[in-house]
Amino acid sequence: MKKFISSKIVSLALVFAMALMTAGCGASDGGASNGDAASGDNAGGSASGEKIVNIGITDSLGGINPLTIDQTWVNKYAVGLEFLPLVELDGELNFQPMLADSVTTEDNRNFVVHIDENAVWSDGTPVTAEDVEFTFLKLASPVIANPTLMLYAFEGVNDDGFVEEGAESVEGVKVLDEKTVQFTTKYPIALTTFENTYAFYLHTLPKHILGQYSDAELMTLDWFNHPDVVSGPYMVTSYDVDHFISYTANGQYWKGAPKIGKLNFNILDSSQIYAGLQSGEIDLTHHTMTAIPQEDYENIEALENIDVVYGSPVTNQSVFIQTENIPDTRVRQALVYAIDRNQILEQLMKGHGEVVDGFLSSAGPFYDEEIAPMPYDPEKAKELLAEAGWDGSQTLRFYVNSGDGTFVNAAQAMVAQWAAVGIKVEIQTVDLAALMTIAGTTDYDLFAVQYTYAPVDPYPDIAWLLGGEGSWTGYGSDEINAALESTQTAGSIDEMKDFYSIVDKKVQEDVPMFSAYIISAQGAVNKRLTGVNANVYGTLINVHEWDIVE
Repeated sequence: MKKFISSKIVSLALVFAMALMTAGCGASDGGASNGDAASGDNAGGSASGEKIVNIGITDSLGGINPLTIDQTWVNKYAVGLEFLPLVELDGELNFQPMLADSVTTEDNRNFVVHIDENAVWSDGTPVTAEDVEFTFLKLASPVIANPTLMLYAFEGVNDDGFVEEGAESVEGVKVLDEKTVQFTTKYPIALTTFENTYAFYLHTLPKHILGQYSDAELMTLDWFNHPDVVSGPYMVTSYDVDHFISYTANGQYWKGAPKIGKLNFNILDSSQIYAGLQSGEIDLTHHTMTAIPQEDYENIEALENIDVVYGSPVTNQSVFIQTENIPDTRVRQALVYAIDRNQILEQLMKGHGEVVDGFLSSAGPFYDEEIAPMPYDPEKAKELLAEAGWDGSQTLRFYVNSGDGTFVNAAQAMVAQWAAVGIKVEIQTVDLAALMTIAGTTDYDLFAVQYTYAPVDPYPDIAWLLGGEGSWTGYGSDEINAALESTQTAGSIDEMKDFYSIVDKKVQEDVPMFSAYIISAQGAVNKRLTGVNANVYGTLINVHEWDIVE
């Protein structure tokens, strides 16, 4: 499994870090006025009486071709409204059936996916296992060459994640009958890893429509800009990657025709979100696609037309320590004992979040409530530094994302508390692109970035971040490696939890990284919208049931 993880995460670390960093704070480079967004559609309704909902987001769209997009949240949701994933995570972090009605395995290598018997394309054609196989082969095509959903875990797929050009089948994907397909991996992986890494992102396409085109043609096919055959509740009518996406309802949606006739993603600057919610031009914001400035949180809470929903605590404000440059565990422990993380959470995040040690938050099934966070204890920090022979002459370089104003303030508070125990730290604020470049080197002592470790499947991220030389920490542990590998063959959630507890306890002991705090990001829903189950995950699962009540 190690090869799969190291190869996959090297290619995805930058993508995911940049995508998930927007949850909770920061600004977007996008930005259209509300009047420009969605071709001027008004929230709530139109002159014709058609119901319209506008979702305000701050992420720019990468595209709407499922074969060429990266796996950032806005892209996933944009295409998922048209082409359902096999499964989706709900607000309680359970995998819910979308196109598939079951995903099972008996040996953690052969995964049997059954497509819902009722699933049909909008032209009435049944969705079949052959559609799933067709989509997999296109995603693994060396011509399309999408680097963000690498498939080297599956039998018959090359180590670069692609199949042979023109391949019409692959050993790792077999159609068993019209509605059943089996995926076979080269090595054991947990069911949650298969669901979260693959079934969650595989947006099945209609073979009977697209099978006539070559792989090269599919990369730029205009059909994706206004598809007329979809499996999901909506289909795109127009879009601008920097300003809006407009959808119309799929009246033939097999789970039930949407009550909302038109749905728009309005791409705005974060500074415009409050005004849009206040005026009613924005009906909803989402925890992973909308970066609401912290300074606007209380103003949005005060709006009479808005229900505020704080999402599950899943976005970790992680601080990574380059252990090659700070090799003494006692110094790394002192860095944590010296800062008052609860005070920072209360003062800067208004308490919307939590303090933990390690990677896992209370939102996930593997969180061990018995692992108490290291307390604020400056005297303990001083003792550890004295034991380590720390003379205070070294200045540590702490790189922070300049676009994350909230954490820049937090970092300044941390630097002051470190100084109080004799640790000199200098903050270097750089933009996100530069921060990610620096993270790929050893030319830093500490750096901080918001990172969402998938609560149901933290294995790939942890394996990469603690992967020894070349990782963001430079830290490796045989004990952690053994525990991580065991999570992939564990027989139950409780057993997996035990192995992840080993990881978090060892991370707390050796401190290759620590969590400054975990964020519960703010989301907002206009009170005229009904049926919306807003949370970090699962908000759009039942979008066809949303309605407007004036």
